[in-house]
Amino acid sequence: MPAPSDVSVTAVSPIRNVAVFCASADGVDPVYRAAAVELGRKLAERKIGVVFGGSKVGLMQAVAQGALDAGGHVVGVIPTVLVDLEVAHYGLPELHVVDNMHTRKAMIGARGDAFIVLPGGFGTFEEFFEALAWQTLKIHAKPVVVLNTSGFYNTLLTFLDECVTHGMLTLEKREIVLVARTVDEALTLLGIA
Repeated sequence: MPAPSDVSVTAVSPIRNVAVFCASADGVDPVYRAAAVELGRKLAERKIGVVFGGSKVGLMQAVAQGALDAGGHVVGVIPTVLVDLEVAHYGLPELHVVDNMHTRKAMIGARGDAFIVLPGGFGTFEEFFEALAWQTLKIHAKPVVVLNTSGFYNTLLTFLDECVTHGMLTLEKREIVLVARTVDEALTLLGIA
């Protein structure tokens, strides 16, 4: 697998908005939150909008706040079930409340020109893999970048290599997963550094 600095992607269309998938938790290491804030800030500084899950907690809140503090445009998409749990981020310039998780993912995917995946749990993993599946099925040609902060995704990336070894994933499909160690590397992979 090439190192992140050895790979670059040219998106099919200009990147105006980045869909960010991440946790509604901060995690135990403060480096995760710091990277989320930095990502939001650096996207805003480049006039790139952030599209995310619309939550006011965890890394989702951090990436949104980083962008908002830098004057960026942030679009939140949250299903009613999570609004009812009082986690909707009402301080956004644009918040869409949708019926269910499927509609949420579809709207985030449609609004984003690229995907960046930060640390997260089941929901983040599901969003990440669906974006990859859509790409392999040619439903979209948007780059998918894993921001592997502090090696969070090392084990998952090794598992994907194992999938290739076992013939369950082609090397060509494995290589669409772009990996960055830092926010700057992620932006470079997207051509918006």
